[in-house]
Amino acid sequence: MAQAREYSAVSKASCAAEARRLTDIPNIGKAMAADLIGLGLPTPAHVKAMDPFETYDRLRDAQGRLHDPCVLDTFMAAHDFMNGGPAQPWWHFTEQRKRLLGTKR
Repeated sequence: MAQAREYSAVSKASCAAEARRLTDIPNIGKAMAADLIGLGLPTPAHVKAMDPFETYDRLRDAQGRLHDPCVLDTFMAAHDFMNGGPAQPWWHFTEQRKRLLGTKR
């Protein structure tokens, strides 16, 4: 029984309609959910409507520096999923991010 409880605690939505909480979205854990809530995006519907690039730009540390670009990849993956895309690991968005931003990171 402990295994079943453990599994359900980390299970994710298989489609956007199943996402009730931010942590139901693939790639979004407790820390990322807290960041999104802190930016005024408390629900999966907000993730669906957000601009991943603008959201990433707003998420800066106390010194005004951007977070690692993998955070942007995660926002892109979550936004894509909430708009009907399949659940994919965040790193599947790295090349797309690099093309869109013209970066080598």
